[in-house]
Amino acid sequence: MKKNVKAAVLIVIDAVGIETLSYLIKHYNKKINLPCLSALGIKKVLDKDIAKMIDGNIKMNIKSSAISLNQSSKTADSLIGHREMMGLIDNNTYNLFPDGFPQEYLRKLEKAVGRKTFFNKMCGGIEAIEKNYERHEKTGDLIVYASKCDPLVQIAMNEDIIPLDEQRFIVDTAFKIARDMNIPITRAIARSYIRRNNEIIRTPNRHDTVMPMSSKCLIDLLNDRKVWTVAVGKTSDLVNTKYYEKIKLTEKEFIDPSLNLRFPHPAKKDTNPFNVQGTINAIKTSEFIYRPEGTFIFTNLVDTDSLYGHTRDIKGAIKSLEETDSSIKKIIDMMGDDTLLFITADHGMEHREDYGYHNNEKLFLITSSKKSFLPDIKTDIYPGLTSVGGAISEYFNLSKEYKEIVKEQASVK
Repeated sequence: MKKNVKAAVLIVIDAVGIETLSYLIKHYNKKINLPCLSALGIKKVLDKDIAKMIDGNIKMNIKSSAISLNQSSKTADSLIGHREMMGLIDNNTYNLFPDGFPQEYLRKLEKAVGRKTFFNKMCGGIEAIEKNYERHEKTGDLIVYASKCDPLVQIAMNEDIIPLDEQRFIVDTAFKIARDMNIPITRAIARSYIRRNNEIIRTPNRHDTVMPMSSKCLIDLLNDRKVWTVAVGKTSDLVNTKYYEKIKLTEKEFIDPSLNLRFPHPAKKDTNPFNVQGTINAIKTSEFIYRPEGTFIFTNLVDTDSLYGHTRDIKGAIKSLEETDSSIKKIIDMMGDDTLLFITADHGMEHREDYGYHNNEKLFLITSSKKSFLPDIKTDIYPGLTSVGGAISEYFNLSKEYKEIVKEQASVK
């Protein structure tokens, strides 16, 4: 069988905008080792004094460009950012809920699901569980809390107390009621956990009920063209449309030891290695499976947000970025000559005294390929992150159809 290696890979390094990257480097107080991203041009979008703090120098036989751009949508949020990359601009403003959710909302939720709710404060996930697990596990009452960074409702539930099917019903209902009451949230999340030997363990059985897509997006166009679409990690939760394949690895037995993918977190809570492995699996498959229209791989690397961003762990974030840099080099080594690689971020992370908050800031976009042409990033035509989708649509000969999607929401030349 003839190989078909036409593929595009979009990697989103979560919550690492240019301002955030500069902040991390500045406050790390020593040089950071990013040889691959340096070779791809990341220093071009940074101030010179910050760029000098990036170490590492490797020669790569690859064409590459790097630019900066701004998100067009109003709210800094992973869902909003990822959707904008696929052509959807959201002009709504989604605020946080520092005082919790309206009592009328909670009353309707309790009546609909047959369980009491309590807590109802803005809080970090583990903290919310630590403060409230005793009542929850004694009564089955739901730990409801607002996110410190995202416009969503979260409900923490012990899997040994509330079965997973019921957890999904509860958050589906919580989302529907919020939408019916015009409470501006983008998601409702079941934060599933268990306790073993007095340790709280978040399980991989989290369930997200997500705001419906406002219209068709680039993924739908690719599907219509029979381009094989692959979501790796949480991208299918954020841009929740059809994919031909979804890869969500969670077990270390499925990580190829020859790749030497590392888990820098002290408790090995990293998920990036699983998503890097998933991306490499998808790239390898694209070379040997008959897909005449090619493959699009959409990957999110979330650890710089969920593990190190909100906790303001600068050292952890740097170590994670250094491992991401090493992983990107391994991904490039696996790529075919005609594969296009895009690397960007969905938003930034502002480090305040109490927490890390999502920030709407300038973002980098790296485009690279071993031999294929590098499409123009037409920021003068496609606003904000929609220009990422614009470049991908050009690669798959879908520019006309993609432009029509963007035209519905913004003025496109």
